Amino acid sequence: MGDPRLLLYPTDSDGNICGVGDKADKPYLFFFDFLDCAKVGMAILSTGCPTPQVCVSACPTGYWQWYTLYAQELGTGSQSSSGRAKMICKNNLDAATSSETVKALVESDTCAAYYMDSSSVVGRCIPSASSGVLNANDCRIQHSTSFLLHRYLGYLLNAQSYGEQILADVRSSWWLILSFIVLGTLVTFIWIALMRWLAGIIVWFTIFAFVGLFGFATYYTFNKWLTMKDNPDNQGTITFSTSLDYYTNLADTWLALGIISAVFLGIMLLILLFLRKRIKIAIALIKEASRGTSSMIFTLFWPLVPFLLQIIVLTYWAASAIYLASVGNKTYGQSNVTYVNETVNGVVKTQKYITEVISSIPCSPDNTTAGDICSFVKYGGEYTLYLQIFQLFMWLWVMNFIVALSQMVLAGAFASYYWAFKKPQDLPLFPVSASVWRSFRYHTGSLAFGALIIAIIQMIRIGLEYLDRKLKGYDNAFVKFVMACLKCCFWCLEKFMKFINKNAYIMIAVYGKNFCTSALNAFQLIIRNIVRVAVVDKISDIIIFFGKLVVTAAVTVLAFYFFSGELASAIPTSSISDYVTNYTPELNFYLVPVIIIGIATFVIASAFFSVFSMGVDTLFLCFLEDLERNDGSPEKPYYMNKELMNILGKKNRKPGEKKKGCCGR
Repeated sequence: MGDPRLLLYPTDSDGNICGVGDKADKPYLFFFDFLDCAKVGMAILSTGCPTPQVCVSACPTGYWQWYTLYAQELGTGSQSSSGRAKMICKNNLDAATSSETVKALVESDTCAAYYMDSSSVVGRCIPSASSGVLNANDCRIQHSTSFLLHRYLGYLLNAQSYGEQILADVRSSWWLILSFIVLGTLVTFIWIALMRWLAGIIVWFTIFAFVGLFGFATYYTFNKWLTMKDNPDNQGTITFSTSLDYYTNLADTWLALGIISAVFLGIMLLILLFLRKRIKIAIALIKEASRGTSSMIFTLFWPLVPFLLQIIVLTYWAASAIYLASVGNKTYGQSNVTYVNETVNGVVKTQKYITEVISSIPCSPDNTTAGDICSFVKYGGEYTLYLQIFQLFMWLWVMNFIVALSQMVLAGAFASYYWAFKKPQDLPLFPVSASVWRSFRYHTGSLAFGALIIAIIQMIRIGLEYLDRKLKGYDNAFVKFVMACLKCCFWCLEKFMKFINKNAYIMIAVYGKNFCTSALNAFQLIIRNIVRVAVVDKISDIIIFFGKLVVTAAVTVLAFYFFSGELASAIPTSSISDYVTNYTPELNFYLVPVIIIGIATFVIASAFFSVFSMGVDTLFLCFLEDLERNDGSPEKPYYMNKELMNILGKKNRKPGEKKKGCCGR
């Protein structure tokens, strides 16, 4: 029932599509008063632009305004056919044959009051840079609105110019951009492979760096306080001030900073004293995750599959939304327009004001109240809104299903790695493919149910955002408080449920039970080991963040030096320097490819490190299960690696060997 052309092609005030059907010879849309579109702001989405719009065969060239023609006809006492031929009017009206005055044609919005040299932007006639400066007395536009119009036009023209230059830069350097993106992918692979050796260095360096930083901050701030506390010039109470020197000259400021630094230093020292064994466990699990990804190299490529699936689903949803948006009858928005005679520089001019935008009153362009404008807004009916809501909810559900599938497949692969007694000899031949088969064959319902929970929460959050926008006009503190609380609570609920779902998928991959049972088991297992969970989660976050930072920064900095030309000048060998210079393109903005490379590298690194993060989470839950299910006996041996067993002081006993220690412990 929908027609995407209704949205892709411009539509005039009567709902006619420019360049289609009867308007096939008029593919461009002309606005009578382009400034009116900016005056209404965001209301344009519900009422359309409150100025008449007509389809034209070509965008106007040159500058024309009605007052000069009106004065000419008053002076001669007769109509000017050549002057009226330049007028742009609605409904194919020929102004040259009309008996009405030019002023009447303009004030009835039958013809445009002015136009400027314009160019086509997505089928719309937009004033171009050669339009010149509008006179404050011309075109029924006040001085302030004339300035506003040129400010908006300046933004538009500058954006268009910059856009063309940026596009030219991308076209001339696209193959170099792809080369740096490939380089970023290789660096990510290498970094993940090196994690088995670098994990401990990164974690301990980060912790000791924090200790050193807060230790120095504590010493420095308390030392400053001791030197200032007896000086009368540095006494006083801390009050609000925009001057930074005011705070730095107060002894109490340094005392407060010293206390804060000492508190953080104490927290870091307590972590080192009481959680060092758990930090070692986290480091060992991270190293094991790196070994797992090296043994199952296809896990690193698996994120491409859900990414492509999400692109397909997004494309289908966007196409459906476009078709639904073009279903239904034409809807119009009404705007009240008032004309007032004002004296400007001794001359009486007719000024135009949009006094109110009314979207709730139905109107028809064939039957409008005098002084009002009835413009086409969109196609649609009330029932299409419910279809759009349904489409949005289903899109959220399917997208979350794909995320759940991705997590379960990785969980199944890493679980098969952990529960292989001899690694990697006992690892299945195709662990990723086997996990995909199990997920689709046995766990589709669990994936759908978990995704449904997240989709419902996200839909509620979208509804709250919609209500919040609708209530912005009401200055009610209680309503704002309630909305803020609801938005915060549902944000926290979404984060919590995503955490529960991910761990539930891990337990499903291990035991094969249903979603609710697995979620309960995972939650209870986490609660029984809450300190270990907190430490491992934060340590893995540090490792992943540091990895993304290193990979992205390394590739982006290299790209910056290459495209800026500094790399060629820094190379001592002339032949290599000349080679690099020859392949460095001439760009308008050399930061454009650098920014694109940086963003693309970060996205790629995030995708690969998401596999690493899922591997750590899966191995950690398997490790906790291993501790609770097994005791190191020949009947129940531990599946963890020797490094983890050494940290915990455990080992797998040989047949006939008894546990060491008192009372068989």
